[in-house]
Amino acid sequence: MSRAKTVSVENFRARVEELSGENVFACYQCGMCSAGCPLTDQMDRLPSQVIRDLQQDDITLLESNAMWVCASCLACEVRCPKGVDLAKLMEALRQLHLRKELDHVSIDEMSPQEIAKLPQIALVASFRKKTG
Repeated sequence: MSRAKTVSVENFRARVEELSGENVFACYQCGMCSAGCPLTDQMDRLPSQVIRDLQQDDITLLESNAMWVCASCLACEVRCPKGVDLAKLMEALRQLHLRKELDHVSIDEMSPQEIAKLPQIALVASFRKKTG
């Protein structure tokens, strides 16, 4: 039985907008956010593509690395003529991804040497997740 929570396609954009307080349709795709972002070379989707995917309710955005690469430096918001705070949208995407409660690393599959190298807080967080 899987404990993973899902975000339905029907409410994906609405959930992101609710969590971020931003209106994704305020963006008219000028590309200034992508032009000013210092980390676009590390992202699989440009900041303007992230917003476009949100506008289209593309839930595959949760599989992107862009939200994890974003440093929330606010260079995108400063350059945006409409004042869209992309950092808030990225944080909302991170929250939705984390709320799916999917394990990326299993403590059970790690060697004692690997476990010894982990920060103690990582172990505590893992065990809390497993026990509910």
